[in-house]
Amino acid sequence: VKLTSDQLLVSMEHGLTPNEAPGCVIVYTGHGKGKTTAALGAAIRAAGQGLKICVIFFMKGLGYKRGEVNTLAGIEGIELHSFGSESWVDRQSIKPQDVLEAHNAFECALGAVLSNNFDLVILDEVISAVNWGLLKFEQIENMIQNKPSHISMILTGRNADQRLFDLAHIVTEMKMIKHQYDSGIPALKGLDY
Repeated sequence: VKLTSDQLLVSMEHGLTPNEAPGCVIVYTGHGKGKTTAALGAAIRAAGQGLKICVIFFMKGLGYKRGEVNTLAGIEGIELHSFGSESWVDRQSIKPQDVLEAHNAFECALGAVLSNNFDLVILDEVISAVNWGLLKFEQIENMIQNKPSHISMILTGRNADQRLFDLAHIVTEMKMIKHQYDSGIPALKGLDY
């Protein structure tokens, strides 16, 4: 069921519970910085409203250094799961372990969506996992089409498939205008990880 923004506002004004309000599928894509940041900001906002959130990190294992995990782990209502190796997957040299980790992340995400225990499920870098051939687009499509109607999902990663745009309620493309890497500035603690 697709609702207009006016209908969504009316449902919020009438104080509908998360199980009564419709869920949205949101895509954050593009080559610019901010996709994960936007998704995790939504997690913080949702937790502040008493909702239950599950965040699944694809291609970012437990050893992958991310400051946001330290903060999110301490927020009531947010559950975190990380899958992948300590470093980013090398697209030119994908290992069987990379594929296995992506499939484990997908199974975790599917379980979270179908469990009915969460109001918001975030699949960070799932779009990248599909682009790199670690998962099939049809797996994501089926999960979206079969999710309970009240659950919202956020999917992040570069180069989202047009078919995903068609399934989503909200699509935001982060466009890179300028990046510190171009000036030789490396990833910065607290800003990039």
